[in-house]
Amino acid sequence: MKLYKTLASDNFASVHPKILEAIANVNKGHAKAYGYDDITLKARNLFNEIFESKVETFFVFNGTGANILALNACTQRFSSVICPITAHINVDECGAPEFQLGIKTIAIATKDGKLSVEQIENYLHVIGNEHHSQPKVISISQSSELGTVYSTQEIKELADFAHKHSLYLHVDGARIANAVVSAKTSLAKMLVETKVDVISFGGTKNGLMLGEAVVFINQDLAKNVLYLRKQSMQLCSKMRYISAQFIALFENDLWLSNAKHANSVATYLESELQKIDWVKVLYPTQSNAVFCQLPREIIPLLQEKSFFWIWNEEKSIARFMCSFDSSREEIDEFIILLKNV
Repeated sequence: MKLYKTLASDNFASVHPKILEAIANVNKGHAKAYGYDDITLKARNLFNEIFESKVETFFVFNGTGANILALNACTQRFSSVICPITAHINVDECGAPEFQLGIKTIAIATKDGKLSVEQIENYLHVIGNEHHSQPKVISISQSSELGTVYSTQEIKELADFAHKHSLYLHVDGARIANAVVSAKTSLAKMLVETKVDVISFGGTKNGLMLGEAVVFINQDLAKNVLYLRKQSMQLCSKMRYISAQFIALFENDLWLSNAKHANSVATYLESELQKIDWVKVLYPTQSNAVFCQLPREIIPLLQEKSFFWIWNEEKSIARFMCSFDSSREEIDEFIILLKNV
């Protein structure tokens, strides 16, 4: 049985038809370049609406570019960023923060992909010591790389702690829509009222062809970002093609319905995996990711039929990701395949 879709990644997913339609609709005639077009202005204003606050929004090509731009606005070359050891900026960006910005990532081991104030406190004793890189940013992922979701209270505690020590709080929101749906809240309550400083707002994992946004809730940090974006090679000349996608994504709350569907399919997958004695689900499925431990010998056989990524080779931990275009029927097929293998 060869499945048409896989559980490898929400990056593997197709582009939502409404996003493709939006791209086609702006592909008419000429428009001002580099974001000075009416479509980009409309998209930036929409971010003010969904955040229910005045924010500064900058569109970029990809998630790594979004994280680099956000951190660049917050740091100097002697700065460090405190993050979970599983953070995308720590393990999945080929050392880009260090290479591009000259900063150091301070990675902290966590049990569930989430940082707490208590874990961070031990790393602040170096502040003011010229022999150490200086902590300047706490960076969390929402939802986390392990599929877990911070509560609004947890984010507020981290933001308050960061600001108390003259640090900033950055959120890697590659899957922020999945987190908002999971927490049954709004961006305003989750990020604005908690006083997060800046978020990398994800698009490509939620139905876009390409494009992310860097959203500064703390607008003071945004004053030089126009220039930093150009220097980091993240300024798109024909920006209306990125902007139009976000307009379509927010129309009729498509960003939320896409995420809600992906989360629900992941919950269904978890429930079906729990029924198999020799499969161990490892973390709460709070967004669109399911992590489980599989018998080592079946993994290559299963991957031949339906590819997925191994999260931890030593412990035979697999990661299954659901997308806006996943379905329960495909999960049923995968479970049958898993049992047969």
